[in-house]
Amino acid sequence: MKNAFRLLMYARKYWIYLIASMIALIVLTATQLFTPWVVRELVAMVTREDPQLGSKAVILALLLCLSYLVQAFCQYVRSYYTHYAAWNFVSDMRIKMYEHLQKLSLSFYTDKQTGQIMSRVSEDIRTFETLIAHAAPDLIINMLILVGVTIVLFSINVYLALLSLITIPILLYATTTFSKKIFPAFKDSQQAMAEFNATLHDNIQGIKEIQIFNKQQKESSRVAQKSVRQAQTMLRALKLSAVYHPSVQFFNNVGNVLVIGFGGVLAAAGKVPVEDIVAFILYLGMFYAPVNALGRLTEDLQNALAGAARAFEIMDTEPDVKEKPGAIELGRVKGAIEFENVSFHYTDKVEVLKNINLEIKPGEMVALVGPTGVGKTTMVSLLARFYDPVEGSIKIDGTDIRDVTLKSLRDNISIVLQDVFLFNGTVAENIAYGAENATMEDIINAAKIAHADEFIENLPDGYNTIIGERGVKLSGGQKQRLSIARAVLRNTPILILDEATASVDVETEKLIHDAIDQVVKDRTTIIIAHRLSSVKKADKIVVLNDGVIEEMGTHQELLEKGGLYSHLCNIQFKE
Repeated sequence: MKNAFRLLMYARKYWIYLIASMIALIVLTATQLFTPWVVRELVAMVTREDPQLGSKAVILALLLCLSYLVQAFCQYVRSYYTHYAAWNFVSDMRIKMYEHLQKLSLSFYTDKQTGQIMSRVSEDIRTFETLIAHAAPDLIINMLILVGVTIVLFSINVYLALLSLITIPILLYATTTFSKKIFPAFKDSQQAMAEFNATLHDNIQGIKEIQIFNKQQKESSRVAQKSVRQAQTMLRALKLSAVYHPSVQFFNNVGNVLVIGFGGVLAAAGKVPVEDIVAFILYLGMFYAPVNALGRLTEDLQNALAGAARAFEIMDTEPDVKEKPGAIELGRVKGAIEFENVSFHYTDKVEVLKNINLEIKPGEMVALVGPTGVGKTTMVSLLARFYDPVEGSIKIDGTDIRDVTLKSLRDNISIVLQDVFLFNGTVAENIAYGAENATMEDIINAAKIAHADEFIENLPDGYNTIIGERGVKLSGGQKQRLSIARAVLRNTPILILDEATASVDVETEKLIHDAIDQVVKDRTTIIIAHRLSSVKKADKIVVLNDGVIEEMGTHQELLEKGGLYSHLCNIQFKE
């Protein structure tokens, strides 16, 4: 119920539509209670041989017709307004969750599958529509009908009304027990669906690897396993429903048997008029319909609340990296960077960086080199505040980056990664992604600086060519040059090049190096590279090993020193 109330609070901008629907439901219930009363009056006039039967019957028919018109209008208001509120609310919540996901630190995503997250944003939030447009309104209208019919039944005949309520305690017990069991069943089913989506997403993303390694059968078995598990968890929930619903129907029928049996005896004894028996049976049908629907509504409610519980798990996750209250705007910096006694570890508590001290001057090119896993990428991730140091501080132009807004910090930094991510849009859109209000002329100039203009012009639609998901239609070198063009156009004072030439051929590497030479002018540049030929021009080379700075100096100084850097150079250049 806490989650249900929380959803209601999130949906408060749509309360006016829900209130209108509520009013429509009340009027609808009242008009539905009117129909058996009309039948009762007609039977009474017939049995008493009312001399004005014809004219009164016409009046009753007109009143009944008006009642049906009102019901039709109320059903329209109830249906459209609840769906209007529900689907807009679903959209709002999906947007809200996505915005929250954007705020979460990278540590959140390290152990999450994309398909799992997508399932929560898409499938789990979709259940909110069932709650607002169906389960909640139906629950309200059924409760109103139960209360209204109960009052009418007692007004017709107290004894028969009491008989009709004999089975209610049993039904309430069955519904309570069912509710307790169906919630975890539906939550398990939604978790199984999320696992299926995650596996399917991974396999579609890795279809090339699946085919090249001939793992189609293995992956088909894995997807089948996830699919079967989802079906089995759903069937466990449906099995509970299959037991519950017939049981409710049976006890409802027992109530009908009791009323018809005793009602017949009372009618035969002349203690109850025929029209009351007829009206009672009609109202009894209306009475048990909400009871029958209660199980289905319980399913819908529990399914929606299970979705809400899973969605709120993400909504309640706090980002590890947060802005301080009153964080200042950094403005455009000169590019002086200082690491002061910086230490860092990930969740496994294994230290990645240990007491790092490094000063980078404005406009200086600094290379970070060393064996794999010594903390090079971690250092630039800390600079961009994807993570925060466990100890120490990082300053830009003398200001601790934890004291400034994330937006103003990242407005000063561009990153070119080895694994370039490109969106499924045009070439021009991808180059302009990091820049505001870029013109086509700006985009073309940036592409020329990055040595990308030539291959772009040879594409089918030039700069308007759709490059596919993750730039699937482009080679690795072409992606890299688009990424460099993006950094050029963004024109930030700090540039990070993380293995920008690691996976390209020699000719493409030369083109990229020429592009980088153009880009790094008047910028503070940090280069991460395993290919040491990429860092010879650096003003300062920082050699990391086992989380600490082992050596620092120019290319020539480090060669003469004969340490780790010299050893790495000997290995590479001999090859």
